[in-house]
Amino acid sequence: QVQLVQSGGGSVQAGGSLRLSCAFRGFDYCDVDMSWYRQSPGKEREVVSSIDSDGSSNYADSVKGRFTISLDNAQNTVYLQMNSLKPEDTAMYYCKEDYFCWSSGARGQYWGQGTQVTVSP
Repeated sequence: QVQLVQSGGGSVQAGGSLRLSCAFRGFDYCDVDMSWYRQSPGKEREVVSSIDSDGSSNYADSVKGRFTISLDNAQNTVYLQMNSLKPEDTAMYYCKEDYFCWSSGARGQYWGQGTQVTVSP
């Protein structure tokens, strides 16, 4: 099963910053939407942020004003810049790619392998 390659993450004190990266699979003549999710122990996986092929981005209320998603289509990489981190941001973070190819109708999704973010008080 194909997995996207993530990097970044780690441990930081509250108020610190981290940047996550995710190399996604680009497809010619296809729309690609990228998302970041996170999951804490005992909790369901939740969407943190997303960006579509038009560059429109969305954020969970809990991270608005602190996290920024960006896309480098030349490098097929999506980033999540996380500033002013809080202990409640501690989780495993995953990137997800959703693609839809207009010419063939093919669609699918890929997930990253996950990367741990730990924020200490």
